[in-house]
Amino acid sequence: MIIRSLWVAVPLAGSLIAGGAGAAPADAAPGESPAAAPDGDLGRDLDAVLKDRRLKGAKVGVVVRDARSGRVLYDRNGGARAMPASNNKLPTSAAAFGVLGGGYRFRTTVGTDGGNLYLKGTGDTTMRAADYGRLAAAVAEKGVKEVTGDLVADDTWFDADRVPDGWDTGDLQYAYAGRISALTVSPNADFDAGSVEVGVAATRPGRRVKAGLRPATGVVKIDNRATTGPRGSSSTLAVNRRNGSGTITITGRLPAGAPKARVLRTVEHPTLYAADVFRRALKAHGVRVAGTTKRGRTPGSAETIATRTSMPLSQLAKPFMKLSNNVMAETLVKAIGRKVRGSGTWAAGLPAVTAHAERLGAGTSQITMTDGSGLARSNRTTPRFLSTLLRNAREQPWFGAWYASLPVAGKPGRLTGGTLAKRMRGTAAEGNVHAKTGTMTGVTALSGYVRDRDGRLLVFSTVFNGYAGSAPKDIEDKIAVRLATGGSGA
Repeated sequence: MIIRSLWVAVPLAGSLIAGGAGAAPADAAPGESPAAAPDGDLGRDLDAVLKDRRLKGAKVGVVVRDARSGRVLYDRNGGARAMPASNNKLPTSAAAFGVLGGGYRFRTTVGTDGGNLYLKGTGDTTMRAADYGRLAAAVAEKGVKEVTGDLVADDTWFDADRVPDGWDTGDLQYAYAGRISALTVSPNADFDAGSVEVGVAATRPGRRVKAGLRPATGVVKIDNRATTGPRGSSSTLAVNRRNGSGTITITGRLPAGAPKARVLRTVEHPTLYAADVFRRALKAHGVRVAGTTKRGRTPGSAETIATRTSMPLSQLAKPFMKLSNNVMAETLVKAIGRKVRGSGTWAAGLPAVTAHAERLGAGTSQITMTDGSGLARSNRTTPRFLSTLLRNAREQPWFGAWYASLPVAGKPGRLTGGTLAKRMRGTAAEGNVHAKTGTMTGVTALSGYVRDRDGRLLVFSTVFNGYAGSAPKDIEDKIAVRLATGGSGA
């Protein structure tokens, strides 16, 4: 078969608590601490934890609720707006389940029309080189031996805006800030879509290192300036890509005998990257493409000859939330926009995310979402909003899958403990706390669920901004452990 071409800062001091009888109402005025209530053990204990000198002058927000009744058990500046970091993924993921549904799957298709071959994506961040290989094999099985026209990469399910507003340009070469496209490639099982793995191996001292890309692609070039250093010397290896460039530059020295270095770097043009990986797979399966590779739109008359669907959202949520995958978050925002308004854009998707939070009863008047992942420093949220969202999500039919996607304290395994795998081990919180982490420079957050010693489920949210030194994760952990060890009398 031949396809022929046709011409066609809130201060720590002065914060108040609520606990026991007389707890503050959930609808306290935004930004205000609720009225003081009689101190209980919980209030005294959490106040003591928050007296840590590293939080002096920081913006500190903590809210604890009874999950069943919604009653506020503790509130320290719960209405104060702060950067949430990856706690922004809580409303994003909730909206993905509520709007798209747990059975939602991304679809990648191959079609033919007028001599051209069309590769069309809808945002599948789980597509790896082997998946493109299986699509190519399916094309070959249809009897296609030659494409006389072009290979057209169709990413029009989303718009061509690759980076959300507010992302720091200094982040854009790193895998956690990959470009967003409806057609992309993941180089690994963590699904770091839009990135390529750079492998660097030492040779003999004084000689150039060996370098290569996985998956292989011609869309990215390597400028290898690095050499092999003496055995036992220190590594000065650096792997960098300038924004806007398709070249990755390798400099410095890698000691002889050192393990092979593997570094992820983003790709400037993810759509053409995916098309290149697919074209190579076609060649490997005996399918020749005579024309060029280009971006374009699949005509309505195209005949679909191969399809690949992703795992459902109910499964995809685990690598998304447990590994805090930013590219997945932004892709879901665009998918939500496409579903709600027929437009795969942040302008369509982000309002739909906040509207869904409103439907869950989590007021969004004090919330600002400029991306879905939390990487932008212009995002703002409150612990009160997050705790309300967490509490009310329990009434939704998708809650089980959403809850299962949260990292679990102290449990090993990237798809079990996730970002909490090494935290709170050997405490009452181990295997008990299910919560979303969040970390950026000067920002740390932890929001989720924990059962106390009497089996009562609690919802908690802690968001710290502007602290001194490294992220005080241990303070978050102390709060969670205290909640796990307390009883129903607080």
